[in-house]
Amino acid sequence: MGSPLDRIIARKREEVARAKAAVPIEALQERCKGLPRARNFFRSVVDAHHHEESRVIAEVKRKSPSAGIIRADFDPVAIAKAYHHAGASAISCLTDEEDFGGRLEYIALIRDAVPLPVLRKDFVVDEYQLWEARAAGADAVLLIAEVLSEGEIIDMQILATELSMTTLVEVHSVENLLKVRDHIGFPHAGYSLLGINNRDLSTMTTSIAHTFRLVELVENRDVLVSESGITSRDDLKRLREHGVNIALIGEYLMRQPDPGKALGRLLGENE
Repeated sequence: MGSPLDRIIARKREEVARAKAAVPIEALQERCKGLPRARNFFRSVVDAHHHEESRVIAEVKRKSPSAGIIRADFDPVAIAKAYHHAGASAISCLTDEEDFGGRLEYIALIRDAVPLPVLRKDFVVDEYQLWEARAAGADAVLLIAEVLSEGEIIDMQILATELSMTTLVEVHSVENLLKVRDHIGFPHAGYSLLGINNRDLSTMTTSIAHTFRLVELVENRDVLVSESGITSRDDLKRLREHGVNIALIGEYLMRQPDPGKALGRLLGENE
């Protein structure tokens, strides 16, 4: 059967093949020609002048393989608006439908409703998905090192830069961190971020302590994002004490009665 990640990736490759047959890449490239530059996701979350403050990439998702349905009353636009008012620096939007309840169309809906840049969070296995993301209005795209080879990541960083998108290059293992850390900032500084996923995608277990273990291997922590398992102001404080000022928070916020107010409480420590 393989791990949950193996199953998702096998399905994703089939989905991409169907998408290519339905909408040729040339059609996506034509759509991208008429688009304005992407919003600057990198600049929205990296602020060299405010090291004492946390910046949150707030996530919009309906469900997950590990948790099932997280939010039954799911309105991505209303949630994104609440995040914006609460002080989010950017939005992460799940676009995988089968396991996360997302849709590619949510990106444009969110982007039309709030001025924040939007990350397409999905399992990218093909450059086609970068064209797809930009054509849908995405300002940034997630690249998972556990899924892609070093060469594929470099090629996708180059393409994303050409499309004016930021890349969030995500790792979980030490091996993959060592594989990608020297490529963050390639091909140009200001276009890529390094994410440490506290969730092990092979087992779906989560611990924020994983960031604390890996952070010592990261020289430039200004571009470092801690992802998953962050549930309190104390968590954000502990991350800042380790030089990590950017956090991607999803499931915790989506489980709260009011995700926006929950985000406001998390960020209240900085007031």
